[in-house]
Parts: sequence; C-alpha cells; structure tokens
Amino acid sequence: MAVLKIKVVSMIGRMTELDAVTAVCGKSGCFHPDNSLSFYSDTAKFSPITEENPYTEPLQRLSDAINGSRRQLELLPNDALNNLRYERDELEEYVSSLAEKFQSLREKRDEAQSKIQACTRDIEEASHFTGLDLDLDSIRECRYIKVRFGRLPKDSYEKLNHYHQNPYVIFFPCTSDDIQYWGVYFSPIEVVSEVDRIFSSLYFERVHLAELHSTPEHVVEALREEREKEIERIRAIDAQLEALWKKECKEARRVYSYLNQQSIFFSIRHYAARYNDNFILTGWIPAEREKDFCAELDKLESVDYTLDQAENELEHSPPVQLKNNKAVRPFEFFVDMFGLPQYDELDPTPFVAITYVLLFGIMFGDVGQGLCVSLVGALMWRYKHMALGKALVPCGFSSAFFGLVYGSVFGYEHVLDPMYRALFGLSEKPVEVMEADTTILIILAAVGIGIFLVLTAILINIICSLRRKRYESALFGPNGVAGFVFYAAVVAGFGGQAAFGWQIVSPLFIILLIALPLLVIMFAGVLGGLVEHRPDWKPESWGGYVMENFFELFEVLLGYASNTISFLRVGAFVLVHAGMMTMVFTLAEMSGGIGYVLIVILGNIIVMGMEGLLVGIQVMRLEFYEMFSRFFEGGGRPFRPIVVGQKR
Repeated sequence: MAVLKIKVVSMIGRMTELDAVTAVCGKSGCFHPDNSLSFYSDTAKFSPITEENPYTEPLQRLSDAINGSRRQLELLPNDALNNLRYERDELEEYVSSLAEKFQSLREKRDEAQSKIQACTRDIEEASHFTGLDLDLDSIRECRYIKVRFGRLPKDSYEKLNHYHQNPYVIFFPCTSDDIQYWGVYFSPIEVVSEVDRIFSSLYFERVHLAELHSTPEHVVEALREEREKEIERIRAIDAQLEALWKKECKEARRVYSYLNQQSIFFSIRHYAARYNDNFILTGWIPAEREKDFCAELDKLESVDYTLDQAENELEHSPPVQLKNNKAVRPFEFFVDMFGLPQYDELDPTPFVAITYVLLFGIMFGDVGQGLCVSLVGALMWRYKHMALGKALVPCGFSSAFFGLVYGSVFGYEHVLDPMYRALFGLSEKPVEVMEADTTILIILAAVGIGIFLVLTAILINIICSLRRKRYESALFGPNGVAGFVFYAAVVAGFGGQAAFGWQIVSPLFIILLIALPLLVIMFAGVLGGLVEHRPDWKPESWGGYVMENFFELFEVLLGYASNTISFLRVGAFVLVHAGMMTMVFTLAEMSGGIGYVLIVILGNIIVMGMEGLLVGIQVMRLEFYEMFSRFFEGGGRPFRPIVVGQKR
C-alpha cells in the first residue's frame, strides 16, 4: 500500500536564469510544477509571469501545414533533443517557408478537388438529359421561349392532366428512376411566370444546364475530359507533396520537436512568481530522483533551491502517484474510478486487489467459464490495452479455483467427481450448491465474509487515522476503536448465540461492549476535541448536541446493518449461477441432438457475459460502499510531471 514519496522543491534566482531552470525541470521528466504564489503568505510584492508563449504560434503553423497535407509529425525521443539548437529567427524563417510551400500545394490540390466535384455533379445532372436532341447554346439565344430543365416527382407527373387546358403545361420526360422523372418543359416568355408557378407547386426542381455548352451528350463527354485532367493534376500535386515531404521530413521533425520542447519549457514559466528582477519557481519531484535533479540545478551557480518533505506541506495537497507491484497494479483502475488517495492516506489498491479477486471468484465460481474470463481479459489487454483486461485475468483464475470447490465446469456440476474420489477419497464434490442445507451455509458464510471485511476496513481506518493523527476518527468514531468494539460485540454476542449457541451476552457485556461504545460514538466530537486540543470542542448547546447526535446514532446503526446485509448478495450470486446453468441444461435437454450442443454453448456464452458483468458491478459496489466508505476519503490529485518528447 504505497504512495510514491515526493518532495517539494523551491528554486530562486535571477530572471535571466529562469529559462535555464525551466529547461532543467522539463528535461528531468519528473518535475510537477505548482502555483508558486500559493506557497507564500506574503505575496504583495510578487507578481505572476503572464508572458505570451512565443513558440505556440510557429508550432501551430507547422503542425497545421503538415497535418493539412495528410502527413504526420512525430516527436523525437527525449535524448535526441539534447543537441538541438535553433535561433528564434531561424525557426520563424523555416516554419514560414515550409508552411507556405505546403499551403500553396494544398490550395492547388483543394482547387482541383473542387473542380472534380463540380464536374461530377454536372455529369450526373447532364447525363439525365442525353436523350434530348437540344443545343444548349441555341436555347440560350432564344428570345421568346424559356426552357426549364429539371426533375419532377412521378406522382406530380400524373397530376399534369389537371392542367390540360393550358397548352404550355407539358413536361417531356427523358430519364427516370423509382421516384422521379428528369426532363424539360417549354414556355413563351409572356406566360413563363404562371407556368413556373404551376410546376413549382408540383415540386419541380430545376437543373441549370444553360450554363453549359453544346448538346447534353457533348457536355457529358467534355466534363469527363475536364475531370480526368483535374485528376491527373491532383496526382502531380501529390507527387510534389511527397517529394517535398521526403526532402523536409527529417528537418521538419527536428524543428517540430524543438518547438514543442521550448513551448513546454516556456509554459513552466507561468507557474513561477516574479519579485523585481528575481523569480521563485516551486514544484514536486519524486524523492528517488532528488540527487539527479539537484545535480543539474547545481550547475546553475546563481540559482538557489530548497527541498522539503511533502509530509510538511500537506496543506498544499501534494500530488499522488500510486506505486504498486505488477500483481496489484491492474487494480489501480478501480481506485482511480473512486478517486486517488490523499498524500498522507493509505493506498487501498492491495486491499482492493485481494478482496475483489476473492469476492469475484466466490460469486462466479466455474472452472471453464473462469478460464474463459481470464482469456478474454488477456486478449483485451493484448490487443486493446484496456486496463480492465489485466484485472480480469486474476479474477478469472479465482473463478476457476472456486469452480473447483463447487465442482462446476461450464455448468456441469458432477464432471469432476472422479477427481475428488481419486485425490481426496470423496464420493462426490464437496459442495452441492443447490442442496437446502448447503444453501443456508452459503448465505451464512457470505454474511461472515462481510463481517470480516467490515471489521478489516474499520481496522484499516484506525491505523490510517492514527498515522494522520486524527484521533477522533481513530478512537471515537463509528469506524474507530469504539465502532470496532461495538460491531464485534454485537456480532459475537448475538450472532454467535444464534449461529453457534454462544452464551456470552450478559448485562455487563451489554453495558461495557455495546452501550458504552455507542455512548462514545455519540460524544465523538467532544472527546475528539479534548484529545486533539481543539479550542471549539465544547458545543454551544449541550441539549441540542445530544439531540442531534442521538438521531445520528440511528443512522450509524442502520449503516452497520445495511453493510452486513449487503454481503448476502455474495451468497445469492453463488445460487444464481447454479440456477441459470440449470435452466440452460433444461432447455438443452428439451431440444436434444445438435440443438443440445448449440444451446449449451450459447447458454454458457450468455451466462458468462451477463453474470460476469453483474458480478463485476456488484463486487465494485461492495468495495466502494461497504468497505471504502469506512477508511478511504480520496480527493488526491495526480502527480503529472512535465514530459518532453517521446518516452523510450
């Protein structure tokens, strides 16, 4: 349960040295900058540094020019940037020249592409009229007749009969599809407005062929020739772009990487504060990187720095990075969902890893399906790099293990009986889930697991609170010593008597181990204030305090009860799995033959998908609401160091 140890570093120097300091911070790959002004109480004489980043604009121009030409720039590795040096004027000149070249070619290509689209559109429109023996140039010269090309819906074409009295409402179809005709109508110029109005009411859509020349057949042929020319033009431009890219890609990548590096370095300046001609820059570094980081700062003779433990700066919320081994690391995924721990908080990832795998296996116990879950998880991680996939692998193995206990392999409940006889001398599997007596034991065992985990969560809270010197929470709270004693006494006294016949409950037992802890919880605020020497420990009104906390005590008791009862779902899902597979086999036996095989396979797939999802969600709920809520606050912010270039 580890959180990466970090230190806060404050650097002070002349403004002329600020760029060198930001370069050290950026190149280190371990510096998390923070607002320097927040670390000092008297900041009247300090001012933030708000200079505009001079590298942003050329970086964006270069990126737009390259990406707009369907090329991609990649950053150089971090170590390859160390020997790069460019003057700012040199960068501006190179970026402007290269961007202009790419922009010019891209504009020519876009122009050609637009012409191709226009030609394609005109070809499509004109091709519908190739059956008309009309000269478009002659039509344009007509002084007394107007010609309208366009398309008319077929249902509107039928309605033209209603206008038979008007000799000019005549439509000449040329081509058609399922819903419309393409054709032409003619009208004398003196009545064209009326005719246009009639056709418009029939949803006629004009096609403006008058802008084209010759006959529709010649138009289509000419447009196809023009389109082919533009296609060849695009090929030539693409060849020019490719040649330009081959020539400039190495240098462009170096310039792009350098600009990105300098932009990041300059952005660090905005975290600094200025006092006259001096600066202060504050941030966080891993304690394990202190020696290397300070060695680089020591090379800057006019820069002073101080280091302090993050534990001494908790009011500034030190950033958090979880540090776990490979077996536990996949379960950081669930902790991130709830929220990172605060710096002085315990990392719950190992606890989550153990309890999640255990509960998942108990609730979803099947050898075959469990191994399939592990395989799916491995594939999810292998091909999609999904964090959930890595967590599913141990969960699947846990399911397979408990499947051995339950004797279930893809729902077959007695296929492992020969193994039990050979290895353990048993006549059949040790746990028959669907037997009445076994069902009761499973439910009781689930509650017992829940009680154990709740008590464990309370113990973790006691340890964490003592480490953080929060004595009220550790000693007097519902998740402290008082709550532990009360909950354990109720479980041992009344639960033990009901389950095992223990006769330990007595008046003294009730007074010392039940009533007294409840009284302590009720007055936790007062007792905690006295122990922690808070000046406001005494309530304004004792009567109001007692009344308010008396009712809050009921909420605490309901919390204990609901947390315990929630674990009934652990036993319930054991029974649900057996019940669902029984239903699958019932349907399969009703089908018989090849139907039996198909239903068994499909049923297993459905059960794995549906039950695996439900079990995963329910275990997560138990983690978050029944356990995390007792010892974990969260609210930490992630440790995000400045990183330049690609990581090797």
